[in-house]
Parts: sequence; structure tokens; C-alpha cells
Amino acid sequence: MAKNFGKMIYRNIPNIVTILGVLPLALLFSEHGYRYLIPLIVYNNIMDDLDGILAAKLKLKSDFGANLDNVCDAVSHTLFVMAIGMHYGLACGLISAVAIAAILIRVVSRLDPANEKGTGSLTNELIRHVFFALLLADMFSFNPALPLIAIFLLNTVSMHIPYPMPYMIRSQAKTATLVGIVNILLISAWLFPYFLPIIAGCFFSAYLYSFVKIFLGSYQK
Repeated sequence: MAKNFGKMIYRNIPNIVTILGVLPLALLFSEHGYRYLIPLIVYNNIMDDLDGILAAKLKLKSDFGANLDNVCDAVSHTLFVMAIGMHYGLACGLISAVAIAAILIRVVSRLDPANEKGTGSLTNELIRHVFFALLLADMFSFNPALPLIAIFLLNTVSMHIPYPMPYMIRSQAKTATLVGIVNILLISAWLFPYFLPIIAGCFFSAYLYSFVKIFLGSYQK
């Protein structure tokens, strides 16, 4: 019985990591929970990448694991967007609701095997953008409401573009090592503000380049 239990745990290691990436987000509902937002975004991003790496390395990929990952992304990313939107006033809160709807629609569409995969921007990209916007606002002492509204609107569109966006930094990270470097960049942007504008600029520039290139390509066609 213990052996079977051990096998069950082993088979579900990536799924356990996926769930562990979401559970600490309950801190957002605690008193002064917003103060934990930035470290929770970093933690969630690391765990979201780690489950996929483990599934690949341990040869434990499954449809159930992929669906669980998408559902957990929907839960965590809507919580982040909801917390951020409501923190910065009515206008930001209303636009964040639009972004939340876009997240949910994208995630549900990914659960259908018949739908095309690999198009548009991931919901993770939206969370990385708000992460950088909040850090930059704190560093340069400005109200991030308007940049956040722009980020919510742009990502609402890009999440549902029916074309790939391969030029984003995370999209270029095809190996476990490169994925690890992406997460190191996020941690560095958080802990070492000197590097923040450079790192944030690279992520935003790569995203906007992908976004513009798609529309120029569509226009030419």
C-alpha cells in the first residue's frame, strides 16, 4: 500500500507543484494582503514554470496535468488582476474586469482540444507586465493606474489574436535553462532596482514588437 501511495505521489509531482503555486495566494485575502502581491507573483511564476519542467524531465506529461495547469492559471491570474485593479480606483477596476473576462475565455478555450494552440499572448505575460509596471511605479514614484489600464487593454486584445507571438522573451525560452534565466530576471528586477528599467524594457519591447509585427503582417496580407 505504501509503495502504491509512493507511485501515486511520484506520478503527480508536477500536479502537486501546480497546486502549490496557487494555494499561497490566499494571503491576498488576509489583512493588508496586498503587500504580498509582488513576492506572490514571483512565486507563482516560478511554480508555473517548474511544473512544466518537471513534467517534461520526469516524462509525466498528461492531458489532466495540462488542464489542471490551465485552470490554476485562471485562478491565480484572475486573483492577481482583480486585486491590482480594485486597488487603483474605479476605472482601473472596471478595465481589470475586462482583462479577467479575457483570461477566463482564453483559458477555457485552451481546454478544448479542437482549438488551435500557440496563438496570442499567454495570461502569464499579462501578469509579468503588471509586475513590472508596479515595480517601476514604486521606483519612480508615479501612479500606475493609467499604465495598468493600457496593459489590461493591450493584453485583452493580444490574448485572443489568432496568430503566434513568438518574439516575446518567455516564448523564446525553449529549454529549462532559459526558463530558469527568465525567472532569475524577474527576481533580479524585484530585488535589484538598478536592473529593473533594463529588464522591464526588454520584456515590454519584445511584447510590443510581436504585437506590431502581427498587425503589420496581417495588413500586408
